[in-house]
Amino acid sequence: MNKLLASLVAALFTTAVFAQATPATPATPAAPAKAEAKKEEKKDVKAEAKADKKEAKADKKAAKAEKKEEAKK
Repeated sequence: MNKLLASLVAALFTTAVFAQATPATPATPAAPAKAEAKKEEKKDVKAEAKADKKEAKADKKAAKAEKKEEAKK
């Protein structure tokens, strides 16, 4: 009876320890999402900078044309 009781208690402890073990978690499932978010943000910033540059170029061209018109008068 003692041996049976001892084996049942030992089994109880081993199942408790097994249940507390942390499951294996994936290493980097969230990293691609972060990288993708950064990529999108970088893309937006780049597009905005490109648009600003284009606008500045157009303003410069308009100012140059305006200056030419004034010179003709």
